[in-house]
Amino acid sequence: MGRDANVKAQENLVENINEGDVDAAVETFAEDAVDHDPAPDQAPGREGFRVFWTTLTTAFPDAHLEGRHEVVTDDHIVAAYMLTGTHEGEFLGIAPTGKRIEINGVQVGRFEDGKLVERWGSSDELGIMRQIGAL
Repeated sequence: MGRDANVKAQENLVENINEGDVDAAVETFAEDAVDHDPAPDQAPGREGFRVFWTTLTTAFPDAHLEGRHEVVTDDHIVAAYMLTGTHEGEFLGIAPTGKRIEINGVQVGRFEDGKLVERWGSSDELGIMRQIGAL
């Protein structure tokens, strides 16, 4: 598999999130994938990613990831991205506000055989809370 399979897996993850297909998106992750920067209360493994993405896309049903820059090696993909969406569902206990968000983030993913096995990342969660009026 290798580099091309890993790039395709990353592309599929973004495409499926943008289409709202969380189940297809989480197939990108290995069953026992490790998130070194998990969201609050995020469970381990693929199921933790499923719950995270379901929570995000329920709160922001028009969530859209746009890649800004990528650096690819044989087993790592570093991606800078922008996330946009409209707050139409509860998010971290905050009732829907109808406000738009636009934040930036960076993810480092380590892949094996076209599956994301480890993730490190940082998204502007404070920016989300400010933009929806929670702070």
